Amino acid sequence: MLKFLRSPITLALALLLSAPVMATAQKSSKATAKSASTSTATTGDKLDINTATPDQLKAFPGIGDAYAKRIIDGRPYTAKNQLTSRGILPPATYNKIKDQIIASKPKK
Repeated sequence: MLKFLRSPITLALALLLSAPVMATAQKSSKATAKSASTSTATTGDKLDINTATPDQLKAFPGIGDAYAKRIIDGRPYTAKNQLTSRGILPPATYNKIKDQIIASKPKK
């Protein structure tokens, strides 16, 4: 089996067959990045974690369904660093998004 995979013809064929898949994946990730920037641009550069929808939160890197739900369930926030101090997000995930979010003061 390994000898089959090592032949130059098999390698070339594998690369040709995987190229369309890789191109599709790159287009998909660019579309996701564009939608994330669009959602933050409409709210003025940074996304407010006190009012963001689950879909807006999931557009950030490292934020999936579970983290989006935890962020929403932990509202309201008076500071964005409460995402880590309250244990909502791990520091590595918070560091990926901290420059793209804000926490507006909750209205009384």
